[in-house]
Amino acid sequence: MKADAKNVLAVALLACVGLGLFAADGGHAQTRTKIRYALGDVLTTDDLQLLIAAERAKARGVDVEITAFKSEELATQAVINGQADVGQGTPYAAIQKVRIPIRFFYQLYSLLFFPVVNKEAYKSWKDLDGQEIAVHARGSGTEAIVNLVAKQQGIKFKSISYVPGSDVRALGLLRGTLKATILDSNNKNHVMKEAPGKFLILPLGELKASDEALFATRAFLEKNQPAVTILVGELLRVSREINANPRFVAEERKRLGLLKDLPAKLEADITPYFEEAVRSGIIANDGGLASAPKTDLDFFQLSGALKGEKLKTEDFWDLVPLRAAVAKVGK
Repeated sequence: MKADAKNVLAVALLACVGLGLFAADGGHAQTRTKIRYALGDVLTTDDLQLLIAAERAKARGVDVEITAFKSEELATQAVINGQADVGQGTPYAAIQKVRIPIRFFYQLYSLLFFPVVNKEAYKSWKDLDGQEIAVHARGSGTEAIVNLVAKQQGIKFKSISYVPGSDVRALGLLRGTLKATILDSNNKNHVMKEAPGKFLILPLGELKASDEALFATRAFLEKNQPAVTILVGELLRVSREINANPRFVAEERKRLGLLKDLPAKLEADITPYFEEAVRSGIIANDGGLASAPKTDLDFFQLSGALKGEKLKTEDFWDLVPLRAAVAKVGK
């Protein structure tokens, strides 16, 4: 009996060591980790990059629980208040104001937006002086764009209205309730196709600042670095696969059964959207490691979202998880 007990104990110890080594080697974690992820909009085709990476992270022991909030503001507040662990967006102004140290740690993609106006009302930026324009949310990249354009063009908008969801703003243009707004690639193409000749795309200089970036409190990043590194690593892999073959997204969506209720019209837009994203270079293979922190500070400071002169990237970004993930995935 004693010999049998010793054998059982030895097997148990070997199993524990094996599990520990497996986890250390990047396999399934010994205990699963949950990341509560706050999204400031409804899930749509633009989010497939995230959804695919989340599925892969799940297979490695990290459950990414995504909750869609009504606006980016609410998603940011969820992180600030501890209701969520990770947020998505570019709330630089909020991060500068709050006392809780929040840091960006991954650039999902950089700006690719199109100022679209009803050509019966406006034909240039100068025509928008003293007029209304709609953007996504306070502190969003779309708001930063219109603030920057106003400075560059020497104009002042009568008001900026906040209408979450590029698809909602596109519908507003088509129905005539909006005359000027900022749209993403998919919805820009949609309104141009639905109402040929009715709308005009105003010129916009090259913008490489973040449109969507991941952020969390410094305390969460420090406490959960292994899990965050796994998620970031999977985002890196997905980004590189997209840049190598944009058709990969639609194929992987079907294989994984993501966004099952997506309308056929939107399903057909997946590959064209990611092809344009790859052509425009908005998905970085390094998650923004090389340039995002500095580019973002320059852009959001110039647009007025950030205040002050000598801003430090370390006050807004924590690159430790990204560097660790790049080291594992490779450059």
